Amino acid sequence: MTSHTIGEVLNRLKDEFDDITISKIRFLEAEGLITPDRTESGYRKFTEADIDRLRYVLRAQRDRYLPLKVIKDELARIDAGGEVGSDPDDTSTGDPDSAEVAGGGGHAALEGPEAPATPIARFTVPATEVALSSRELCESAGVATEVVAELREHGLLGAGPSYDGDDLRVTRIAGELLERGLEVRHLRMYRQFADREAALVEQLVTPLLRQRNPDSRSAAIDQAEHLAASGGALYQALLAKQLRAALRR
Repeated sequence: MTSHTIGEVLNRLKDEFDDITISKIRFLEAEGLITPDRTESGYRKFTEADIDRLRYVLRAQRDRYLPLKVIKDELARIDAGGEVGSDPDDTSTGDPDSAEVAGGGGHAALEGPEAPATPIARFTVPATEVALSSRELCESAGVATEVVAELREHGLLGAGPSYDGDDLRVTRIAGELLERGLEVRHLRMYRQFADREAALVEQLVTPLLRQRNPDSRSAAIDQAEHLAASGGALYQALLAKQLRAALRR
């Protein structure tokens, strides 16, 4: 069976994944997402299956912003009978708890005509069990250390010293916006929007939480998820309307 070194794997993937580095591949191995064999001298040996698995992980991170725990759960289901090379954009796993917080892919589809256009955010799913250092966060998100420092300064990230899957997603999205010409100070408005909407949703579900029984708590979570999804859909619709008008001028 043909095997590849970590450098060869990097060269195979760098055209598709601009932010791929040897450090990132090692990090994903340390987190148990990939498990290449080793030579007697300790060098990694990647098979084609290992590369396919790594590509799946990288696509799930980049395209669906999934935290590592959710990706690991998906891989476990694939190992139990699916194909590693299946399309990571296919979210029909049948498991609503595989969804990403805050409207990423892998969501539980809603049925009926009143289903919001924005995917349901599953607030019962932990961000991820991984704890990233500032350096690891920069490497995983593909941003400079100065960007993480500015995100902390403007309140989009906490002070650290460790960061979870939500922080990784925020940093990745922020990096994409910065590449489009925005500055970190411009991103503060998104944090302000989120703060105001979270306060409103909390106000609406607090009466249910105060009832102190499992059914009420479940109803509160369901209410919060639907409010967040519908609010996101309304925001997107209003923004699209204004941008269409602006681009027709």
